[in-house]
Formats: sequence, structure tokens, C-alpha cells
Amino acid sequence: MNIRSFERYMPDSAAPSITASVSPAGGDAAWNPHRNSALYRKVACRILPFLFLAFVVAYIDRVNVSFAKLQMLSDLRLGESAYGAGAGIFFLGYFIFEVPSNLILNRVGARRWIARIMITWAIVSSLTMFVNGATSFYVLRFLLGVAEAGFFPGVILYLSNWFSSARRAQIIALFMTAIPLSGVIGGPMSGWVMAHLNGVRGLAGWQWLFLLEGLASLGVGVAAPFLLYDRIESVRWLSSDEKACLAVELARDAATRVDCSVRRAFVNGRVWLLGLLYFCIAMGNYGLAFWVPTIIKASGVANVGSIGWLAAVPSLISAVAMVVIARHADRRDKRHRYVAVCCALGALGLLSSVWFASNTAVALLALVIAAIGINSIAPVFWSIPTALIGGAGAAAAIALINCTGNLAGFVSPFIVGWLADLSGGKLLPGITVIAVALLLGAGLSLLLPLRPPASVRSSAPATSNMTSTNTI
Repeated sequence: MNIRSFERYMPDSAAPSITASVSPAGGDAAWNPHRNSALYRKVACRILPFLFLAFVVAYIDRVNVSFAKLQMLSDLRLGESAYGAGAGIFFLGYFIFEVPSNLILNRVGARRWIARIMITWAIVSSLTMFVNGATSFYVLRFLLGVAEAGFFPGVILYLSNWFSSARRAQIIALFMTAIPLSGVIGGPMSGWVMAHLNGVRGLAGWQWLFLLEGLASLGVGVAAPFLLYDRIESVRWLSSDEKACLAVELARDAATRVDCSVRRAFVNGRVWLLGLLYFCIAMGNYGLAFWVPTIIKASGVANVGSIGWLAAVPSLISAVAMVVIARHADRRDKRHRYVAVCCALGALGLLSSVWFASNTAVALLALVIAAIGINSIAPVFWSIPTALIGGAGAAAAIALINCTGNLAGFVSPFIVGWLADLSGGKLLPGITVIAVALLLGAGLSLLLPLRPPASVRSSAPATSNMTSTNTI
């Protein structure tokens, strides 16, 4: 996705406007809707493309094991349970180091810390080519989780320092289209590598897969310090007036959040409710990410290259859908309802994909429905905690929500693999568990607080003539 693509998805009508007069540089400067939208497009086009690229390579490195599995299990004589445990153990390392990593990022800045994260995960991902059994597979997957811990919540925190809550679902959606588009890119690429490089220089196709995709991440990590900007005040491509105008909107946005210390983040019921909801969402995310190639193969497609191309179809369609849904959610005042509907849609699609597994066309259609629902949840979801929680504990709260939710990354593939082994290779029992989790998430989303407490809202600066149509 290039800069023009980001510009296309930042329409004037989708953003709130501030019609008040502010004094950015000591004088009166009219702040109008057109300037507002143009400024945010400028910011988005500067910072989103690189973050998007970084998340694409991160997600490919995280889930390329789902393609490697098609050759690796037989080469290493591993069962479905061992694969599920190895795929999921990534998230134990991720969970343990998530909060500390995000707190360090908040202290040292995104530029240096995201570069560190990407370089270390690239090295570990490439080393996965040397796996020779279950133990080494588990160890390297755990270390990959440790290396990547803090990347996603760090980016969410980073974006909250640039964009107000009324715009954030759209911005997060643009960033998170990296997930489905990583499938569009990673699926065919993984299939091609495994089909054409298998046996080259004595390496299996899955070994080439880990090596080449790890090297791609290394290149992006090395570029990070030169392409990321830590603060609005430090950039040279914004004028002093533009910096001041952004600061006005962000300051007003910050005043409507609940101020939360690091310690209070760990005992805040709202944070744990959001974490539980994200756990249910992530059950669906990783059910989709780790088992789509297997579901397609079970429908009768044997060629690994063809599986790669077919796996890209749900990803491509859902990439468009998630941006459209996020824009609608930003325009309305019911984000929790969008989360609930998308959870239900994801559950229906996943169940249908295994119910009709014998028919490739129907199974693929069901996976498209599942991908639209599941991939569209997170952008809308992440606009909620960043609008409700502020203060020093925001970094800890966001990381805690994310790492709690991502424990599902261990539970989801492990349960599906374990139940598949118990049932003679059938995916239906495990996918049913994931669908139930998504439906539970739909129910939990309707319990979410829609606004900070009235006492917090009333303390926000009362700027005359300032309106917003996109509040949470």
C-alpha cells in the first residue's frame, strides 16, 4: 500500500472538524475542516507506510509456520498437537515480556525500540530454519515471541500520540490492513518458495521460507531508525502552526480519558474486561491465521502453490472490508456493536468453512466471510481503550490488554491441534471452540463502557464552537 492509497482512505467527511479559532503561533489562525483533513492526511502519509510495511513482515514471520507446517511436520515427524503447541508457545514469550517492552518503548521512544524489536525477531525467525525436532521448535518459537513482544501495542500507543480518538479506528484499520495483506503477499510467496526452492542447496522448502522472510524483516528493522519519528515536536515536515493545531486536538482528546497510573492499570476492572474481550477476538484471529492452509488442503487442494494463492483470497477481500467498517464505526457512536457483529460473523464463517470442507468453493466463501468479520474487529476494538485510558499507565494498560488477549495465540492453535489429534484429524471440534469464544466476545463487547465517567468528561476543556461527530 503506497502513499496515494493512504490518501484515498482519509476522506474529509470521515473526520471530525474543529471549527474553533486557535492561536498556533501566538496569533489567531482559523482552524477549518479542510485544513484539519489535509493536515491529518499529511501526517498519515508520513508515518503509516513504514509502520504498515513493518507489520506486514512481522505478521508474515509470526504465521509463516502455518505454511511451513505443510512440509515440516513430515520432515521432522511432528504431530498436529506438537505443531499447535509450537505455534502457540510464541505467545507465552510474548505475554511475559509484553508489558516491560511497552514501558521501555514509552521511555526510550518508538524509533530506537521498534528497530531493536524488528532486528532481534528477524534473527530468531531465520534461525528457525535449523529446527530439528519438537524441543528446538518450541524454544525458537518462544524466543520469537520474546523478541516481538511490545511491537503491536507499542505502535497502538505511538498512533495515539499522533491521532485523536475520533480518527483512530480508521488509522488503526489502515495500519492493520497489514494483517490480511500479509496473507495476500505471504500466502503466494510462501507457496512459491516451498514449491520451487525445496531441495536447493540441500535445504527444504520450509527452511528457505524461514531464512528469506527473516532476512526481509532484518532489512526493515535496519531502516526503522531513519524512518520513524518519536514526537510531533521533533519532526521537520510540520510547520509550527501545524504542530500547534495537532497539539490542541490531542490535548482536548487526552482530557476526556481516565488518568491511570502504571500500578492502577493492573487493578483496573475496565482494563481486564478489555483484555478478556481481546482474548476472545484473538482466539478467532489465530484460528484463522494458523489453520487456513490446512482447511484449504482439506477441501481437496493438494498443490502447495495453489493453497498459497487461494489463501490470499480471503485476506485481500477482508483488507478492503476492514477499512470500510472502521470508517463507519468512526462516524457513529456505537463501536461496541460493530465489534459484536464482526465477532458473530467470524464465528459463522469459521464454522461454515469446516462444515462444508468437502467443497472447495463453499469452504473458500466461508473463509472470506470469516476473514471479513475477524480481521475487521481489531481496528474498531483498539480505538476504544486508547480513547478511555490515559496518563502514565496508558502504555501498561494497552500492553496488558494486548498480552492478555494474545494468550489466545497459545490456546487457540494448541486446542485445535490437540482436538484434531483426538478426533482422528478432524478440525470441527477445535474450530467450534474458537467460534464459541468469538460469540462470547460478541456478548462481552456489549458490556463495554462507551465513555469515560461523567466527572472526567466534564473536566475536558470547554472550547467554544468545537464540535465532533465521531466521539466514542
